[in-house]
Parts: sequence; C-alpha cells; structure tokens
Amino acid sequence: MNDFLILIYNNPLAQTIRENEFAFPWIEATHVLAITLVIGSIALVDLRLIGVRALNHPISKISQDLLPITWIAFLVAIITGAVLFASNALSYSQNFYFISKLILLSLAGINMLCFQFIIGKNLDRWNNYQQLPIAARIAGTISLTLWISIIFCGRWIGFTLEPVLAIS
Repeated sequence: MNDFLILIYNNPLAQTIRENEFAFPWIEATHVLAITLVIGSIALVDLRLIGVRALNHPISKISQDLLPITWIAFLVAIITGAVLFASNALSYSQNFYFISKLILLSLAGINMLCFQFIIGKNLDRWNNYQQLPIAARIAGTISLTLWISIIFCGRWIGFTLEPVLAIS
C-alpha cells in the first residue's frame, strides 16, 4: 500500500500542488465550497424528512430540486478532495480524522442508498404528509448526524496532519 501512496505522492500534479503556494489554498477553498453545497442541500432534505422545516412543501419536490445541486457539488468535492489527498497521500492515509471522514462518507452513502431504494422508494406518496414515516425521520437524522460528523473530521484534518516523508 505504501508503494501505491508513494506513486500518488510523486505524480506531477501532486508535486505541483505541493510546490505552488497558491494551488493548495485554491483547491481547498473549492473543496470547502463544494462540501458546503453538498451538506447544505442534503440538510434541507434531511430537515424536511425529520419534520423540522418546510413542512408544507412536498418532500419529492424538495428532493427533486436539490438533487442536481447535490450531485454536481459532490462530484467537485470528490475531485478536489482526491487532488488534495494526492498532494500529501502518505500523511493523509495515516491521519485519524481523514480515515474517520472516509468511513463516515461511506456510511452516509449507505444511508442514502437505503433511503433511495428501500425507505423512500415511493417518495411521491408522502407529498401531503407533514410528518413523514418514522423510517424516513430516522434516515434523515442519521444523514444529518453523519454529515455534521464529516464536517467535524474534515475540519480537524488540517490541525492534526503530520508530515510523513515519502522515501522511494
């Protein structure tokens, strides 16, 4: 695994990001903006699922309107996150908060898949409900909790990242 991480670390793009004083901050700012859009759009859906906000708005309409924003922002976040990772792959791969963030992202993905294909597969029939079924409220609560935890871990990565030298 270390050989693969060293290969990522030594690629020209990663070297450029490490050596250019403006590249990392711009990529990181774009990553943070994308994550903000992802979490903001997901939070709006989750708060409706939980029954806290937008109770007079159909859940399928909220979801349908926000889904394109979520996916585009998520794609940008994945790309910028991968580029940031490449810039210091060995250090990130050994950081507790980075590893935790990846695990939490996986759990959020599993929660989303369960909601999309099991719990909320017939979202349209809930449009006139102010309070959604308990399974939907639980899925929304889990999602919101996971995404807040992802933000927490992502924020702490920068404060706890220790350099690891790549010896090839």
